[in-house]
Amino acid sequence: MVAEEEVLDLTDDNFENFVRNNALVLADFWAPWCMPCRMQGRILEAGMADMPEGLRIVKVNVDENVRTARRYNVRGIPQMYLFVNGHNVRGWTGVTDSEAIFDEVKKHLCA
Repeated sequence: MVAEEEVLDLTDDNFENFVRNNALVLADFWAPWCMPCRMQGRILEAGMADMPEGLRIVKVNVDENVRTARRYNVRGIPQMYLFVNGHNVRGWTGVTDSEAIFDEVKKHLCA
């Protein structure tokens, strides 16, 4: 299970290094003014009890971390990407339910 305090806010300066050094990362690209982003955050928080061991969840504020948002071609938010062993393997744009997200995460647990 992933504890709420393990959700990290990452920046342009530490995003790449964090993703490379963690086997399974779900990155939530968001902005504080974005209502759908807030909805997505609540969905993720509500589903935290069902998250698999080893999954690291991070948030990237696109207004403050433009370089990272551009690198991953974030054009709409909320935007989430799943990274496995440093590689971007899946992305979602818009509000997505936790079951769909975590079903996809579980497919990559042994990757």
